Amino acid sequence: MSTNLRLTLACGDYEITRPLMDGRVKPAGIDLIVITPESRERHWRVARDHAYDICEFNTPAYFMGRDRGLPYVSLPIYLHRRFRHGFLFVNSQKGFKEPKDLIGKRVAGTNYSPASNIWMRGIFEEFWGLPHRSVTWMTERAEDIDFTPPPGLKIELVPPGGPSLEDRVVSGEFDGLLTPTLPKPFMAGNPNIKRIFDNYQQVELDYWNKTRIFPIMHVTIIREEIVKQYPWVGPSLARAFDQAKALAYRRMRNPRMVPLAWFANYWDEQLEILGDDPWQYGLGPMNRHNLETILRYTHQQGLISRPMTVDELFVNTDEDGYGGAAGGD
Repeated sequence: MSTNLRLTLACGDYEITRPLMDGRVKPAGIDLIVITPESRERHWRVARDHAYDICEFNTPAYFMGRDRGLPYVSLPIYLHRRFRHGFLFVNSQKGFKEPKDLIGKRVAGTNYSPASNIWMRGIFEEFWGLPHRSVTWMTERAEDIDFTPPPGLKIELVPPGGPSLEDRVVSGEFDGLLTPTLPKPFMAGNPNIKRIFDNYQQVELDYWNKTRIFPIMHVTIIREEIVKQYPWVGPSLARAFDQAKALAYRRMRNPRMVPLAWFANYWDEQLEILGDDPWQYGLGPMNRHNLETILRYTHQQGLISRPMTVDELFVNTDEDGYGGAAGGD
């Protein structure tokens, strides 16, 4: 009978985690059971029911949870990153050319606190002249972590039933849509909805060149009691996630793995722009800057009660740190 610690990990079905799922990589001292619930279910269940031992989780929701006593801490493991400049859509008949044209307008989103929305509201405010309090944010469901909007922040819940948020943008009822997925009317070629940035890839590249931020959308959280009782668990998991990622990178170098004719070209282009480890884990300078930025945006947008620090939110996974306060590189 195994004497290993049995832990459940809930995360997305990614190439960088698949070696943990199929058993090619096993964290030392841990029998890891990996499950892949849909993202919304995963976030809701851990926020409301504390359902998993380890969980890939929305970054700002984690900050909100810790601010309110959520009994989890985060490992410096980031399974989901994404540039999101291409995910603000507007009604194409209203003449919107850039984000600041939405001052005083109504912009929809499933809810207020997804990482993608917080990143883009912060970026639009910092670089594009669109203050987040100048917009009325139209939402359709509750937040994963409850919060009360501060004075001056305009959030309205759309009554259930009726047209979808994206159809309300198409009709002109709402002016824009900030979404983590491509709207169905846009995919179908409806002329009444368009991206605010037609050249979004170039805009994202410009953002990277200016900030060196590849936005961290999700962190990996673990029950705080596990880290306190078994301080070796953090380093063990960190090694395993790194090994799984290295195997995924090696596999992805084979162009037969992906059904894209010019996949090798795209891979090489990413290497040239983002370097050889875009999904880098840990708390090195670039990741620390990344996390400090989303922390600042989360506080500015009224979701946490005070400025928080990276060191109070992330455990040290260095071999000699054993779960203590976060260190440097």
